[in-house]
Amino acid sequence: MNSAILITYDAEDAIIEAKGLCDAAGYQVVHTIKQKFLKRPKYGISGGVLEELEELAGKLRPDVIVFDEILKPSQNYNLASVLHREILDREALILEIFESRSSSAESKLQVKLAQLRYEMSRAKEKVRLSSMGEQPGFMGIGKFEVDVYYNDIKHRMKTVRSKLEKAGKQRELHRQGRKRMGFKIISLAGYTSAGKTTLFNKMTGETRAQSKELFTTLSTTTRRVTINSEPFLISDTVGFISKLPAYMIDAFKSTLEELVHADIIIIVIDVNDALLELKKKFASCMRTLSELGVEKDRMIYALNKEDLLEHGEIDEKVNMLSLTETKKWISVSAKTGNNIKDLKKLIKDIIENQNSYKSRKEVFGVQKNW
Repeated sequence: MNSAILITYDAEDAIIEAKGLCDAAGYQVVHTIKQKFLKRPKYGISGGVLEELEELAGKLRPDVIVFDEILKPSQNYNLASVLHREILDREALILEIFESRSSSAESKLQVKLAQLRYEMSRAKEKVRLSSMGEQPGFMGIGKFEVDVYYNDIKHRMKTVRSKLEKAGKQRELHRQGRKRMGFKIISLAGYTSAGKTTLFNKMTGETRAQSKELFTTLSTTTRRVTINSEPFLISDTVGFISKLPAYMIDAFKSTLEELVHADIIIIVIDVNDALLELKKKFASCMRTLSELGVEKDRMIYALNKEDLLEHGEIDEKVNMLSLTETKKWISVSAKTGNNIKDLKKLIKDIIENQNSYKSRKEVFGVQKNW
C-alpha cells in the first residue's frame, strides 16, 4: 500500500471520511494535518503550514499528498513545485477509487467520462503552467497546444458519451420490458458505506461483494425478490458522498436514472453515525436525489444498523431527521435480518396505496371527461 500525508478539515466527520477515501484508494495515511480553512489562494493552506508540510514530506517521504478539497490547477502546481510530490485533491482521489472499483463495461465508461470532464475543466490552465516546467504528479502534457489538447479531450468525451447513450437505450429497453411484465421496481439509495449492498443481499439472497470501504458498488445490479407472493425487482446503486461534483453525478446518470423510474426508493441510512455526521450525510443524499428529480412520495427510509443502538437513540435520530411525520421509516439490521419482513410489508403497503391513488385518479379523469 502506498503512503500519503493527508490535509483535511479539523472536524471528526471530515477526518473519518477523508481517511476512508484514502484507504479505499489504496493509500495508508502516515500523517494528518488538520485545518479549519483549506481555500487560501496560492496553496490552499498558509505559508506556515506549507513549511511544516515540506519538512514532514522530507522526513516521511510519502508517495502522495492528499488535499481534502478541490484544488485549482495553479494551486496544485504551486504545491507540487514546493513539495516535489504528487498532489491529489478530493476529486482526483475519488476518481482513482472509481477507476479501481469499476468492473462493468458501462461503469468503466462512466468513470472515463468523469475523468475527461475533470481534465477538461483544467485543460487551459494546465497547458499554460506546463510551459513553466513540468512538476511531479502534475499530469504533464508535453508540448500540446491548448486547442489541440482541448479538442482531443472533447473528441474522446464525445466517443464515450456515444457509447453510454447506447448503454442507456439498452437500459431503457430493459425497463420497458419489465413494465410490460408488470414488475414493480425498488431501488436502493443512500450515502456510500451505509449498508445498501448488505441490505440488497439480505432481501434477495444474493452474495454481492460488500465492504466497509467506500464505493463498493459502482454498477447497478437488479435482482428479483418476492414480497407477499408478488414479484418485485430490486436494484442496488452507487453510493453518494458529500461534495460530489455535478459532473460526476452526470457521468453516472445512466446508472442513477434507475432511481427516477423506480416505484419505491429505499433510502438506506447508517443510524449508528454520530448526530452531526448523520445529518450531513442525510442532507447530502436528499440534495443529490432532488438534483436527479426523484420524488419524495416514493421514498422509504431504512435506518440500518439498528442492532448497534437502543430504541431511544433511534427515536432521537428519527426526530432530528424530521422523519416522524412521514410514517415511512423503519429501523432495520441488514446484518442480522431484523425487521426485514416489516420493511417488505411497508413496501407492499405503499405500492397498494400508489395503485389505489392511481385508480382514483383514472376514475376522476373519466368523470371529468363526461
